[in-house]
Amino acid sequence: MRFIVLSGGACGLAAAAASGLWAGHAADRILFDGAVGCLAGGLLFRAFWAVLLRGIRQAYLARRAALAGPAAPKPPG
Repeated sequence: MRFIVLSGGACGLAAAAASGLWAGHAADRILFDGAVGCLAGGLLFRAFWAVLLRGIRQAYLARRAALAGPAAPKPPG
């Protein structure tokens, strides 16, 4: 999880800093935008990672249930 958050932060920092440079902002504004982008990127990557893991877990459990076959019927009574 730490790697995902750090990767997202690095991507957010790079994207925000690059867009600030491209827009011609001052250095203090570029650093502030980079810090905000780092935070936002880390949080977004963390959220997407949680969704991805939940999907993988659901697919695994569904496949495992399908391979187990139908459940035996319960006897009446």
